[in-house]
Amino acid sequence: MAKIGFLGPPGTFTEQAALDYSPTSSLESFPSIYSVASAVSSGSVEFGVVPIENSLEGSVTSTLDVLISDEQIFIYNELVVRIEHCMMVKPGTQPEDVQVIYSHPQALGQCREFLGKSFPNAQLEASLSTAAAVMDMINSGYGSASIGSARCAELNKVEILAKNIQDHSANMTRFVALASKDHKPMGDDKTSLCFSFEEDKPGLLHKIMGEFSNRGINLAKVESRPTKRSLGSYIFLIDLHGHREDSGVKDALDIIRSETSMMRIFGSYPRWMG
Repeated sequence: MAKIGFLGPPGTFTEQAALDYSPTSSLESFPSIYSVASAVSSGSVEFGVVPIENSLEGSVTSTLDVLISDEQIFIYNELVVRIEHCMMVKPGTQPEDVQVIYSHPQALGQCREFLGKSFPNAQLEASLSTAAAVMDMINSGYGSASIGSARCAELNKVEILAKNIQDHSANMTRFVALASKDHKPMGDDKTSLCFSFEEDKPGLLHKIMGEFSNRGINLAKVESRPTKRSLGSYIFLIDLHGHREDSGVKDALDIIRSETSMMRIFGSYPRWMG
């Protein structure tokens, strides 16, 4: 039986994603995305499920930073989970009592409109996860609330003040299963990678994009992250359709490797089709 690590504690949407990914596996919760990745690197778990992108708030930067820095982990698979946020309170708490609202920064951002309209004067506090936010709420000494899943409310025996409070009903989060290797070709795959340049010159990024375009390779996502070495220095991240072993993709990657100062392939894996 596979052992799967996930961003915990129990009750997070990542736990739900891990259950969806492998219902019969043994699950172990970890307090941060970094600790999930470390567990995969050390071999204490076979897979690690973490969020990587939300349809409202965009990329989960902690996951991207882990993939960039840790060369011993790869994306093995992906899945998408519908996210429905609930506002939870300790039993007996009324809306007018709420002074502070806890949740993971991504969840707070996904409920920005609701919070602005319904709790404009409440202080928003970041927690390590949506499940950790419930504990922050329970342990606080004043009127407070938290945002997370209905399962989280059930596990912690707290009341749900409002359901489906996300700003858009089509709130989806993409999760990835991290492993010590990526997936074999399945015929409908995706490859994720990053690269950077030694120096900034006109046309460098355009040339890289052209290598994919000339081979008819679709780019599903392009973004950048600071290298953290100097202001204005960036790492570019790409998701493309195809497996790194496909002839066209392989040829493009070989050329890109020669044109960049750093390139890391996060992995090739089956593309989620819903």
